[in-house]
Amino acid sequence: MAAERPLLSVRDLTVTFPTRRGPVRAVDSLSFSVRRGQTLGIVGESGSGKSATSLAVMGLHTGAEVSGSVTLDGRELTGLPERELNRLRGRRMAMIFQDPLSALHPYYTVGEQIAEHHRVHFGAGRAAARRRAVDMLGEVGIPDPARRAGEYPHRFSGGMRQRVMIAMALACEPDLLIADEPTTALDVTVQAQILELIDRLRHERGLAVVLITHDLGVVARVAQEVLVMYGGRAAEQAPVDALFADPAHPYTRGLLDSLPRLDDRDDDPLRAIPGSPPSLLAPAPGCAFAPRCSRAAAAPPQERGRCEEARPAFAPSRGHLVACHLPLHTTAPVQGGTR
Repeated sequence: MAAERPLLSVRDLTVTFPTRRGPVRAVDSLSFSVRRGQTLGIVGESGSGKSATSLAVMGLHTGAEVSGSVTLDGRELTGLPERELNRLRGRRMAMIFQDPLSALHPYYTVGEQIAEHHRVHFGAGRAAARRRAVDMLGEVGIPDPARRAGEYPHRFSGGMRQRVMIAMALACEPDLLIADEPTTALDVTVQAQILELIDRLRHERGLAVVLITHDLGVVARVAQEVLVMYGGRAAEQAPVDALFADPAHPYTRGLLDSLPRLDDRDDDPLRAIPGSPPSLLAPAPGCAFAPRCSRAAAAPPQERGRCEEARPAFAPSRGHLVACHLPLHTTAPVQGGTR
């Protein structure tokens, strides 16, 4: 039986921004794919290229040089005219942004804003579009949706505004949903509700979901596959259970070690990754994580030199894809390295 074709396929995606100090390569030769009904979590520190990737998939970068291939259900999106992209945004692919208050227009009711999507993409009349808006508000769990559709965004709490954004994104039943830090500004109870909602809609509608976050706890809750980014590059990709149980990249291990644990003592400090993320103005020729990697620092000079000078391939390692010369799955003779 032939393998199912991915709904979203990204190959060698590179995003470069011009600046006064020189070009900044925010995303560097990134590749991944997402199937229908699957959630891919993309994680990494701030500046790792997560949001730049999501905006490139949606074709929302202005003034940036974007190269590589992005296909949606087999259709190439890179280089597609803006008019064609506008037809796809909302109808075939949609995005939830981090701050719903800034994404919603303060002068229009939430019902009007949701209905507008349905009218633009389906040519629906005002009454039909209004009914669709009310139905969508009810589907995402907003009480008394007919009344609340006539209210303005400032009348909604942060969690309810995020539900409105989800309703707007899904009003035209897209195949792909990109959620960029959708729960960052929410308390833990509301965060859990929003994640449960996204996961339920994924399951019911067969959505392909790309979840952008820096929170590994969020990824563990809803993702089936995880892509770890560092310095604009892919560091590791694996099924969520395998990645948490047996990470291959020292950076992934560092992220997991920095999480608070229930069995930690009160006086145990959090274990931070030393150093800072790399400058993307002048990326190092080798592994982007090498300057912060204790495993590379403790390696023999020849191995350490390879980490610093040669870019590692994104290659299989015990069921993972990992870009590392000294993955944790190997028995390299390293003393005192990252465990």
